[in-house]
Amino acid sequence: MASYDNRDGFIWMDGALVPWRDATTHVLSHALHYASSVFEGERCYSGKIFKSREHSERLLESGRLLDMPIPWTVDQIEEAKKAVLSANNLTDAYLRAVAWRGAGEDMGVASRRNPVRLAVAAWEWGAYYGDAKMQGAKLDIAKWKRPSPDTIPTAAKAAGLYMICTMSKHAAEEKGCSDALFFDYRGYVAEATGANVFFVKDGEVHTPIPDAILNGITRQTVIQMLRDMGITVHERYILPEELAGFQQCWLTGTAAEVTPVGQIGEWHFQVGQLTRDVAAAYEKLVRS
Repeated sequence: MASYDNRDGFIWMDGALVPWRDATTHVLSHALHYASSVFEGERCYSGKIFKSREHSERLLESGRLLDMPIPWTVDQIEEAKKAVLSANNLTDAYLRAVAWRGAGEDMGVASRRNPVRLAVAAWEWGAYYGDAKMQGAKLDIAKWKRPSPDTIPTAAKAAGLYMICTMSKHAAEEKGCSDALFFDYRGYVAEATGANVFFVKDGEVHTPIPDAILNGITRQTVIQMLRDMGITVHERYILPEELAGFQQCWLTGTAAEVTPVGQIGEWHFQVGQLTRDVAAAYEKLVRS
């Protein structure tokens, strides 16, 4: 696989399609120094981007939460995505929309005089967790905690919030794991590095309240699917010691889709029937 900065194709950038290798930004861009960046990850199935407008709306809301108004409308972002897919002749793809404060007159913490830029790229991307999609992922326990919403806008899909995710995923991979599970600043079960988490006990589903984590679009979709299936879903605070009592577990996210979990730290889970049913139902939904 070619490096992400050295590929054929086109990326939409600030209103125009540009050759992939020319989609660059200056080393003194504010985002590179101060993490003033927000993004979305989306999947296109058979030519249709799943929950596309919801992602575009969340991108703008993330920008607002970072005091970084994005100068594009939802409709304009939607058109940009379509243009990128068409220019690259893609029908099944992963899309990344990213907005950031670029280089400008400011080079300190304050950056109001710097332009907010926007780019949309797309590429073919298979299962995020590889074989774990079928066999069940193995998760480490992250040493870091998801922060309090009093310290950072946790409802934003902001680049800076993923710093500890990168560190935790690297540590997990060094132990032979696919990912890591975070607890939050209070000690409750929170999420994986880029996915929400669900548990099953006696046929009912339990998932953390998203008051200190991102309320994922896939998470919301799966909760509604479960309720439509007649499955009871408990959105609640989950203590680490409860993990021993759950029988099944899975992760949800645009990249992860629905991925079964076989192990978290010392705790083991079955890749059970409900997990398989949810994964199959999600696959059917996104391709409908």
